[in-house]
Amino acid sequence: MRLILTVLFSIALGMTAATVSAAGDADKGKEKSAVCASCHGVDGNSTIPANPRLAGQHASYLLQALHDYKSGARKNPIMAGFAGTLSEEDMQDLAAYFASQSGLATPD
Repeated sequence: MRLILTVLFSIALGMTAATVSAAGDADKGKEKSAVCASCHGVDGNSTIPANPRLAGQHASYLLQALHDYKSGARKNPIMAGFAGTLSEEDMQDLAAYFASQSGLATPD
């Protein structure tokens, strides 16, 4: 029973995040992304191997990651500092912007 509840909660959380992320404004996200550019690239295609590429990621994934950095569920002192200053609207807008960008394919 506990497993079923966990699965249902995870599905509901994913659906909520996907619904919430759809409300983000990519144009506003682009304006807000200037601080992200130094580590993640202007369009989210980082050229620094240690920094993740955000471009083309699912908005729901990006939004959840920002929530997790803000809450401390994901541990990274730099991202925690940045995410801690973001409002829900800021996070939705940033997720929408980076999701709307084309990601770079990396060769195997």
